[in-house]
Amino acid sequence: MKEFFQLLKQGNKSALTAAVVNALVSLVKGVTYIFTGNVAMFAETLHSLGDALNQLFVFTGSALSKKRPTKRFPKGFGRVVNLVLLGAVIVVGIMAYETIKEGISHIIHPSESTGFLINLLVLLGCTFLESTVLVKAMKEITHEAGIQATGFKLFPAALKNLKSAKAATKLVFMEDSVATGGGLLAAIAVVISHFTPFHQAEGIASILIGLMMFIVVGEVFLDNAAGAIGESDEGMHLQVGQLIMSDPDVKDIQVLTVLKEGDSFHVDAEVELDSSLTLAEIDQIRERIEDSVMTLPHVSDVLITFDEVDSVTDWEYGDGR
Repeated sequence: MKEFFQLLKQGNKSALTAAVVNALVSLVKGVTYIFTGNVAMFAETLHSLGDALNQLFVFTGSALSKKRPTKRFPKGFGRVVNLVLLGAVIVVGIMAYETIKEGISHIIHPSESTGFLINLLVLLGCTFLESTVLVKAMKEITHEAGIQATGFKLFPAALKNLKSAKAATKLVFMEDSVATGGGLLAAIAVVISHFTPFHQAEGIASILIGLMMFIVVGEVFLDNAAGAIGESDEGMHLQVGQLIMSDPDVKDIQVLTVLKEGDSFHVDAEVELDSSLTLAEIDQIRERIEDSVMTLPHVSDVLITFDEVDSVTDWEYGDGR
């Protein structure tokens, strides 16, 4: 139990913050829906509740993925976060289905909801809270990418570097982008429904929010299915390869595998050296390369093997010098 709580301290902070905020937001929205019967508010309640549960799973999974390797699992638990995220998208999918179903029902049988002002204030207030979580996730993405961005440049910078973000941070960014956009959409629908006889606007907003949730489901599922199987990271592959080739004694790289597991990378490389080198010199080169590669972010282990120089050039991406 002590180890479990120690691991929780290493969980993704953006996911934990998002879970707490969305839990509070879903409670406020749910109470508002009970008193007003607003369909757009119902959609937002399910959306926020799904996000809260999802992000709680993500926080727990990101923490458990930091568990040290054991004899039974020598490669560690990095893929736990991918498996948890695959389960989490099921929750979002169910919520999205219910949201769309309720929206269609409201379009077929439109009705005027009450409590215009409270609906609008709750939606705008909750959207503001969700936007603060979104900003935190965007800052974490840019921090992980090693770039500086502030103000209006923050969102495009985070979007550009989204693929290199941790799985948990990426999910928080996507869900709270939809939450912020969905909240504004729901607020617009409430205004239209109140000031015009077009009460179906709330149903249309509910359907659009549900569809946005399904987009998140699809994207997260595809990313984490690949992560659970084990995928190579092209950007890190090139970075590691150029770093190895920058060593003065390395002539070529025959085989290089950079496998991503959760937030960590496992590097396995077979490099070519001059056959005249002694075993002591080769051992020094191995240590030098491994220490160099281990300085790269999120690299958890490195295995370097050697072969003698042949007449075939296998590495074709330059030496990074």
